[in-house]
Amino acid sequence: MRIGLWIDEEGKTIDEIGAAAKAAEDNGIDRVWFSQRLGWDALTLIAGVAPYTSTIGYAVGVVPVYPRHPLALAAQALSVQALTGNRLTLGVGASHPHMVEGMLGIPMDRPAAYVREYVEALGPLLAGEPTDYVGERLTARGRLEIAGAEAPELILAALGPRMLKTAGELTAGTTTSWAGPEVIESFIRPTIDAAATAAGRPAPQVIAGVCVAVTDDPEAARNWIGSHYGAAGDMPSYRAVLDRGGKGGPEETAVLGDEETVAKELQRYADAGTTEFLVCPVGTGAEVERTIRFALDYA
Repeated sequence: MRIGLWIDEEGKTIDEIGAAAKAAEDNGIDRVWFSQRLGWDALTLIAGVAPYTSTIGYAVGVVPVYPRHPLALAAQALSVQALTGNRLTLGVGASHPHMVEGMLGIPMDRPAAYVREYVEALGPLLAGEPTDYVGERLTARGRLEIAGAEAPELILAALGPRMLKTAGELTAGTTTSWAGPEVIESFIRPTIDAAATAAGRPAPQVIAGVCVAVTDDPEAARNWIGSHYGAAGDMPSYRAVLDRGGKGGPEETAVLGDEETVAKELQRYADAGTTEFLVCPVGTGAEVERTIRFALDYA
């Protein structure tokens, strides 16, 4: 199981983010991850941070598909590939109704069906192939040519059966949120594996994004997660995966405790079939620093 590190870019300068990526590279982290939130554009950020490093992989988890046409996203992703020496993992996902409908005013009807069309259109474009795609709700015609750009690895954020089927059949794997090792072992892994096998594809990646705090006060860290991320438990896709694992909220899926305790929990994820454990450091400033040190040492 590889170790990935999520870098919280909020409020940070490019030099600060670049230094964090360089430290991760120097300590054996396989790839660093950024989120598409209400600040830095994640793909532009990766292009800006890449010169601070030489070998580490970069991933975005994830770019919401609704406000971006596949031709536009493919052009941006391939541009980032050319600028980073082909070190990009492109994660895409449906996002959530409160953002797509509430913030953008875009109807989010049958998101799993729309995402499948999107990925079907996007894949050939990323490979530089001519595309003449006409789906029920999406049309994409054209071809992109960017010198030196290879097709980036494509990952789909998937938690439900239909999205996992699309991920297994059409992408390199999935990235999960709020899914514990028991959910990965009993549902995520067998569902995506079955889809990949039926499609004649290699075993897919399962990247588990998990809030981690290396701390001597797990209860305080759990309360911190509840106060900062508790609202995620009301989002339909997250609520479904939390219910599948018998969890009341995101704070119950966190990995918290001292270094030995956290290492044991990481082994549970590895045993469940996780291919990459994505450490998302949380808590107080001191706890975040301690967690990052742990991740760098563990890698």
